Amino acid sequence: MHHVGPNVVGVHYRVGKRIGEGSFGVIYEGTNLLTNTPVAIKFEPRKTDAPQLRDEYRSYKVLANADGIPSAYYFGLEGLYSILCIDLLGPSLEDMFDICRRKFSVKTTAMLAKQMLTRIQAVHEHNLVYRDIKPDNFLMGKQNSKYASKVFLVDFGMAKLYRDPKNHQHIPYKERKSLSGTARYMSINTHLGREQSRRDDLESIGHVIMYFLRGSLPWQGLKAANNKQKYEKIGEKKQHTSVKDLCEGFPEEFGTYLSTVRKYSFEETPDYNYLRSLMDNAIKRVGETDDGIFDWMSPSMGYGGEANTGYDREGRNQLNITHKDKNLHSSNLALVSFRNNTSKTQTGNQLDLDSNPNINANSREMISNDAVNTSNTRISNKQQSAPQGSRQTPKPENKNSNQKDQYSHPANINVANNNDRQEPKKSFLAKIFSCGCFS
Repeated sequence: MHHVGPNVVGVHYRVGKRIGEGSFGVIYEGTNLLTNTPVAIKFEPRKTDAPQLRDEYRSYKVLANADGIPSAYYFGLEGLYSILCIDLLGPSLEDMFDICRRKFSVKTTAMLAKQMLTRIQAVHEHNLVYRDIKPDNFLMGKQNSKYASKVFLVDFGMAKLYRDPKNHQHIPYKERKSLSGTARYMSINTHLGREQSRRDDLESIGHVIMYFLRGSLPWQGLKAANNKQKYEKIGEKKQHTSVKDLCEGFPEEFGTYLSTVRKYSFEETPDYNYLRSLMDNAIKRVGETDDGIFDWMSPSMGYGGEANTGYDREGRNQLNITHKDKNLHSSNLALVSFRNNTSKTQTGNQLDLDSNPNINANSREMISNDAVNTSNTRISNKQQSAPQGSRQTPKPENKNSNQKDQYSHPANINVANNNDRQEPKKSFLAKIFSCGCFS
């Protein structure tokens, strides 16, 4: 029988070194003492203004059978903290992009795209739209393991129901929505304030694909007086950059992909198999095969499998990194405080969170706050009424909508200071599919 010391949580998870810190907690590498396998353990103060670990645990239970989604092994209360134990994964695709000198080959890009499409398809089949596609949220499996070449999807903090889980009734088309996601990769419809659906996740993957191939996107590095104007400039640049210009010099399948997903209607079920076949054809066009050998595996890259775990780099990990976080003084103080207080409460309190309440797609917004950023990290913003403006945008596609045409107003943007932000408290329904551990 293992000795349960002050650095053991959940009865049999030993806490190791700190590998990340975020606005909602600190994350440590840990070990399952029963199986001697590595895990990631996140600590969140129980008195935090916007607790998320409990909700995240529920989200993982909903996605428990989805391939390429980390497993959640334990959630409970330990002293002054809530803790969550999940799979320990490897570097993010952004990390690997850096290792490969910020250019991926057609072969590597297409192989990654096929896996990204499969992950998003699984999320969609579980009635969720992801809403924050970016390279940082796709992690490779832990190096030197059987999953080293497998892409995992993390961070469900922006995920939202797009249909009723029971009868699959789709959410209604809406306008003048707040921006949510990461501005660099978000869809044109998102910039225009349109409700997101499956098509928007797929368009964002298209932008990530071209980012990998080109090394950067035409709307990066734009200057503006403030964030609101910057986001508008990014959206305008996307609208005015043709698919032909964006994809010029690369196999035609990439342009076909982007044109296809941009033509999907709001409620349309994507043809994921066709989209994956485009990636297969692109690989064949350059005389390659999908053999699972990525660019970073080349000896010339000097990558020996010792890169970051995907948690330990600011802005590129499974936490929303904020080193000036006000909720926690420091990771070391947090762990010391945890160790000093575990004796005051019963440890290892496994909570029964497996049951999920009945939620329908017409219920109010699943996520009470949206977020946007032009870089690789996400900035929270509270919703407010849309600013009045005169910028002309296309008419809404939903002709049956009873709402007035309000597309002359830009999407809502109210970005909080990243160092001082605090998420608003969420309703119970809003919490069900909110996940804050990964980003």
